[in-house]
Amino acid sequence: MFSAIKNAIHLLRNMDFAALGRISEKIDLPKVMETVAAMDDKQLAGLMKMLERGGGAPKELPPVDGDFYDLSHLLSEEDRALQLQVRAFMETEIQPIINEYWLKAEFPFEIMEKLAALNICGLTYEGYGCPNRSFLMEGIVAMEMARIDTSISTFFGVQSGLAMGSIYLLGSEEQKQEWLPGMQQLKIMGAFGLTEPEVGSGAAGGLTATAKRNGDTWILNGQKKWIGNATFADVVVIWARDLDDNEVKGFLLRKDTPGFSVEKMEDKMALRVVQNGRITLTDCAVAEADRLQLASSFKDTAKVLRMTRAGVAWQAVGCARGAYEHALRYTRERRQFGRPIAAFQLIQNHLVEMLSNLTAMQTMCYRLSQLQDGDVLKDEHASLAKVFCSLRTRDIVSKAREVMGGNGILLEYNVARFVADAEAIYSYEGTKEINSLIVGRAITGHSAFV
Repeated sequence: MFSAIKNAIHLLRNMDFAALGRISEKIDLPKVMETVAAMDDKQLAGLMKMLERGGGAPKELPPVDGDFYDLSHLLSEEDRALQLQVRAFMETEIQPIINEYWLKAEFPFEIMEKLAALNICGLTYEGYGCPNRSFLMEGIVAMEMARIDTSISTFFGVQSGLAMGSIYLLGSEEQKQEWLPGMQQLKIMGAFGLTEPEVGSGAAGGLTATAKRNGDTWILNGQKKWIGNATFADVVVIWARDLDDNEVKGFLLRKDTPGFSVEKMEDKMALRVVQNGRITLTDCAVAEADRLQLASSFKDTAKVLRMTRAGVAWQAVGCARGAYEHALRYTRERRQFGRPIAAFQLIQNHLVEMLSNLTAMQTMCYRLSQLQDGDVLKDEHASLAKVFCSLRTRDIVSKAREVMGGNGILLEYNVARFVADAEAIYSYEGTKEINSLIVGRAITGHSAFV
């Protein structure tokens, strides 16, 4: 009895009656006392552990970083600095405005001057004002752009890769001097016209756009579809079938050419910031001097696609990484049942699966770029990366949307854009099926193309 009285006096001396009054306004204190008194030692220990975890200084969390294997630290100091410079540009200039432009399906032309100042256009080319950096660095840049928004990365890939690349690989010296310096500075905009309304995967042998030579002039007719940057391009690389030899040839079509018209494609669910156009060619006269002099068949077109397909695989990495990092950050901030949802087993399982696929994608693309820098890249190497990365990106963005619940479909949480854009990456620069057949031919020795 004496011991009980002594303990009661001790409790009364140390009890904050004001705090007790505030608590009693929110909960049934007698009921709480009854419940706690009925607990066994193990339950009480668990309760105390939970209370201790809830108090004190905030727990320091690891950084949100999708580069789990620290591949970026394998870069040289110069390349790492450029990576961080591009990242800063995307986070400060693009992230705050991209949802607004996505809703409007418009392009933020005001970014051009600051983007040009990064000096990354035509990154791997030598001369003509281009930086002559590695293919690995080009992939890292594509990833950093797509990590914030895949549309900006796609716009840049068309300008720097497909359009400039066609001229750099297949143009005459005069054509390179005329176009590449201005394109590198983003003062001249380019587009790449290969896909047609009825011809996508079958471009190698089925182009319906035609070219007919008449002296020193070529007459082009036909249509192109899904042509990124087409609505504002100063020059469009048009691929057409020569009616005389049935081979694919490339032409540099200037925007003011009579018979050339572009209609903006509306109502896209993905890459909404990219300005895709449907091009109509009606008896367009193109001088022989504007024909890509080193492009005489689709094999030459394929050289450009091989070079840029590796960049698309890196884009898939960026899209997946952006979705993963947004989802991870969200799960650490979103609280349910008194805890961050990142503390729940099922959420952690989703995050680890996402990170596993993302890490595999990054390491594959890193090696792919090494092959490209070593000048031993083959079509099947790029195709395998495109197949794997575009598939895994779909899975990652799906899980990112899943861990965010209903908020995952709201633009303000950013992941919805990645979910949509993953579908575009899955299809362009060769579908999963076409790229699979390229790899299949390489490993079996048998072509399954029909």
